[in-house]
Amino acid sequence: MTPLILASQSPFRRMLMENAGLAFRAQAAEIDERAAEAALAERNPTPQDVAVALAIEKARDVAGRNPGALVIGSDQTLSLEGRVFHKPADMAEAKGHLTAMSGRTHSLNCGIALLRDGEILWSHVSVAHMTMRPLSEAFIDRHLARVGTRVLASVGAYQLEGEGVQLFERIDGDYFTILGLPLLPLLAKLRDLGAIDA
Repeated sequence: MTPLILASQSPFRRMLMENAGLAFRAQAAEIDERAAEAALAERNPTPQDVAVALAIEKARDVAGRNPGALVIGSDQTLSLEGRVFHKPADMAEAKGHLTAMSGRTHSLNCGIALLRDGEILWSHVSVAHMTMRPLSEAFIDRHLARVGTRVLASVGAYQLEGEGVQLFERIDGDYFTILGLPLLPLLAKLRDLGAIDA
């Protein structure tokens, strides 16, 4: 069986794959995401395009170090009315993210790609639309004080699998996409490629 590698150290992506019963190992991609985004800028990409391009770059980096392996890359962007959000650098920026998203609907765009020896075998983007309830500044402050710096690991400054669920009034989209790995399309493609039991 072809070795399967997840080009990520995300504990959530690893958990999803482990829970699905996949035999794989994880290896972090070593790319400069902001530099990769800057290189795309002249093409005026959509947030979905950026998510897929970053997923491909992550997989390409890890595939280059693992000849013959089937490598999964995944990346997420968050977009709100033309603005693209990145992981907050500090708690003040996390508060800014939540304030900007309060009472509005944003999109989580999750790109995924499968590569082997530099060849792109498949890529896909999945989008979830997340409607945050109106949040007072005082609530945001209390929420961030409770959850702490864990929010800095998430592009939206929240973790839906934890207390972040309290921020929302409506979610339209796939739970796996929200956690950062569109698992159902990935499993379907792995079956198509004969990489897992069909």
